[in-house]
Amino acid sequence: MLVVHCILVFLFPLPIQAGAEHLIEVRSLSSVTDYGPNTNVECPDLSTSSLLRFFSPQNQTLHPGEEAYITARTKSVLPQAWSEWLGDGSSLGYNLEDFNGLFPRIGLAIPGGGLRAAQYGAGCLRALDARKTLSKAAGTGGLLQVASYIAGLSGGSWTTGSLFFNNWPTIDDLVYGNSDQGLDGWLLDLPFVTPDGIDILSDGNQAFFGSILWSVIAKAKTGIDTSLTDPWSRMISYHFLNQTSRQNFFTNDTAHGAGQLWSRIPEIPAYKEFLTPFPIIVADSRPVGSNLTTALALDSVVYEITPLEIASYDPSLSTGMNLSYAGTHLSNGKPENGSSCVTGFDEAGFIMGTSASLFNQLLDFARDKISQFTDSDSAGLLYVLSRQLQEVRTRADDVANWPNPFYQLQNRSFQDVNATWLELLDGSSNQENIPYGPLFVRARGLDVIVTLEGSADDPINNWPNGTGLIFSKLRQSTLLQETHQSFPPFPSTPEEFISTGVNARPTFFGCEPSVSSDYPLIIYLPNAPPITGENPVTNTPTFQLSYTSHHTQVFLDQVLSNIISGFVPNTNLPDPNWGKCLQCAAIDRARFKAAPVTTQSSICSQCFKQYCYDPNNLPSKSELPNRKLIFTDPDPQGISKLSLFFSKNKLKLVGGFIGLLLLIATLSFTM
Repeated sequence: MLVVHCILVFLFPLPIQAGAEHLIEVRSLSSVTDYGPNTNVECPDLSTSSLLRFFSPQNQTLHPGEEAYITARTKSVLPQAWSEWLGDGSSLGYNLEDFNGLFPRIGLAIPGGGLRAAQYGAGCLRALDARKTLSKAAGTGGLLQVASYIAGLSGGSWTTGSLFFNNWPTIDDLVYGNSDQGLDGWLLDLPFVTPDGIDILSDGNQAFFGSILWSVIAKAKTGIDTSLTDPWSRMISYHFLNQTSRQNFFTNDTAHGAGQLWSRIPEIPAYKEFLTPFPIIVADSRPVGSNLTTALALDSVVYEITPLEIASYDPSLSTGMNLSYAGTHLSNGKPENGSSCVTGFDEAGFIMGTSASLFNQLLDFARDKISQFTDSDSAGLLYVLSRQLQEVRTRADDVANWPNPFYQLQNRSFQDVNATWLELLDGSSNQENIPYGPLFVRARGLDVIVTLEGSADDPINNWPNGTGLIFSKLRQSTLLQETHQSFPPFPSTPEEFISTGVNARPTFFGCEPSVSSDYPLIIYLPNAPPITGENPVTNTPTFQLSYTSHHTQVFLDQVLSNIISGFVPNTNLPDPNWGKCLQCAAIDRARFKAAPVTTQSSICSQCFKQYCYDPNNLPSKSELPNRKLIFTDPDPQGISKLSLFFSKNKLKLVGGFIGLLLLIATLSFTM
């Protein structure tokens, strides 16, 4: 077995190529070792500013930078975006001028579920993006442009982070690549863990593992404890951050995303121009010392990570920490001394890896296996972990280790107040697989929440069944009544989600509040079988860590088709009015902001009759005929892999073919 030191010497970094001008500038584009944070940094003057931001359940506040961004986007970008999407409103039976610029505040939620969720979220955004001609023509394209927030969790965080660190491109350019824009795509046909095939000792895999370990060792040498989440984070970075191409994947010609910081999102051109929603990532926390290897209880603290802070709006904490100095050990809000601060801990890959750190329920030390992963992926991850453990000190191997900035805070009673470290986990570890928490925070005042529901709650066919909504509503009603908005009515059990059919078609929850502040309206867009009756290709397992290029294309196209089509009850036909109906749902809360309240238009009333969930008049899944539930592999013979093989080995094959011709000619001549 190769030793890591030999690999690292072999992989000494070469000079890098200049990055595209529109991509975010990183600290240093020189090496994968940029993953290591900066320690013993001079702290800011705490006499004039604090690293922590305090608020209370009764007096919630947002970070001033978040408030400023939302205000600027609301004033300078959103009015024009609404106008470009809805025109003057007459097509919906409204006059937009009657709303006096008081448009609904909209948030997008991208749930977890690995590459399936990442691709489903991307496919939905593609259908909601005015830059996509087909979506714009359908009337759905434009919703993305009027959103104020976007929240991602686990696989959903990968899509969110990828959009920002590639300067908010179109989904087509982001996923497939666009050389003119300096984009190389997600490269999902190269497996996450063993990109050079199942042989973990192949030259390509050893080069890849060596690069991953070099990054992790660089972090560990600064005194920051690592875990399996760190190599996982670096693997995520190769696909979803910039700097990685098919040509340089197994080299260190670039840093492969190392050094790209979540706190530097405000430097991205699209963000600086207020062209993007405000991003939030969700992670759960395991009570330190519990060593839980099961799902978390709902009262475990939930954290949100923005470009500005890591915070929790849970009543027991109600505090935020300046993200630029995350990684700094604080005691009652103060560092050990004036030069003991840390910067650069908030690696973009590590943020996405934290939100997707699900190993506490999967890592089986006794059997030397990671359950639910394929044998090759499990073997690859365990191989990297074993090499990591030989080289560096780790803390808890099955979580994301964060120095606790909330240690010994006075007047705070949260679960880890006496722990020096936080053990953060996948944002769905408490069974809330949809990142609703940040979007329901009362201080944010969201009116509409669009759920791009790519969960795989059904263990047989990997379709959603409402589990995430049910657990989030339970957490809100039992723990967060004071701090978070209520949920609208929806089916109370997974069985009801299925029997009513709302898990398999677009649905609006919360259409008839007594006042608009009762609860936000939820636009629920679930991953569902094609309305046409075609074979589904989007209900893939969460732990499938590679997709052929052909499968990704068919996947995204199938999502696009469903999301721009709506449904017509008892048929397999698209709804020609669906675009208008989606617009009606998005604008509806503006009626309540007008004085007097604007009457709902007849067009929108008709839309609401078809798409709103009415607990007193339940729909039925029988209205959705000929929907196929069983996944069908769109690339069963691996055609895309064969094409990739030919492209990678073209010169060898041509040379072999020429040699074969020469051999035939020689034999013919001698006969």
